[in-house]
Amino acid sequence: MPRHEFNFEGGEYLAKIGASWFVSYFYYIFADKTHTNWLKIKTVDLRIGIYNKTKKYHKFWLTQVENMNNNLLNKK
Repeated sequence: MPRHEFNFEGGEYLAKIGASWFVSYFYYIFADKTHTNWLKIKTVDLRIGIYNKTKKYHKFWLTQVENMNNNLLNKK
């Protein structure tokens, strides 16, 4: 399956980690340390590395994710 492309600032990085994974990990960091859905992926270490290098985009990405189609975000 081809990776989704995001046509906004930093979108190439968000495409690498996935919007749903980003929100799940962000939620774990800032809201609920018992939330561990973000761990259910083989590439978690790679994604955490990208997450840590892209902090300048996080606030902006959250506003972009709010406008995304929930049905597409929930795909497995």
